[in-house]
Amino acid sequence: MRTLEIIKALNELLEPEKFKDYAPNGLQVEGNSETQCVLCGVTASEELIDKAIELGAQTILVHHGYFWKNEDPRLIGIKRNRLKKLLEHNINLVAYHLPLDVNTRLGNNVELAKKLKLVDAKPLEEEPMVWMGELPNSLSIEELSNKLETNLNRQPVVFSVDLRTFVKTVALCSGAAQDFFETAVRAGAQAYLSGEVSERTVLEARELKIPYFCIGHHASEVLGIRALSEWLANRFPSLSVGFLDIPNPV
Repeated sequence: MRTLEIIKALNELLEPEKFKDYAPNGLQVEGNSETQCVLCGVTASEELIDKAIELGAQTILVHHGYFWKNEDPRLIGIKRNRLKKLLEHNINLVAYHLPLDVNTRLGNNVELAKKLKLVDAKPLEEEPMVWMGELPNSLSIEELSNKLETNLNRQPVVFSVDLRTFVKTVALCSGAAQDFFETAVRAGAQAYLSGEVSERTVLEARELKIPYFCIGHHASEVLGIRALSEWLANRFPSLSVGFLDIPNPV
């Protein structure tokens, strides 16, 4: 089928035109005009590209693509090696960053909220990148940590004054969203989850007396691209769609 037909359907779902992002969304590297096989993954690493070549995929669909704001524009080193393989094998690279984080149907945040079974989970009015909802039952910090480990296959790093504290209202934002910590607390969050942590975040957790869960950037963003791969397979039954989760502890 036409590659542009696939991209059109993805754009209609994810609405990238509504976002001022750090990298271009949609088609980033043009390859084959026809696609029979799509390989999906979190990041367009060389390992993912090699697997796409092995499978004979014409298109790669990821959350983290290329051409980030303020990055070195030169085609050298890792970037040169990755692009060389894409171009030599005529593979399209399609990426969606913020649109996949916040999509209300299958984005990273809503998928994480589903894993935790949060009730009435929705974006904050003050900051739509952050979602908040309530656990079905209050959990201790330790219990919530165990629940996250079970669902994400990764033990979170927790910064909390007291692990015996019980929480019910949880806010979350996938990726590197530690800067929204105070925003979430002002909105009423009793715990905050995100993918990364900074030195200052530890101090904020202590002073706010609110637990901060660092669940890993990769772990917080694998859910959305997996859900998108499933959506794509259902949307186009004749298309071969694969998903590859390349382990990343960070």
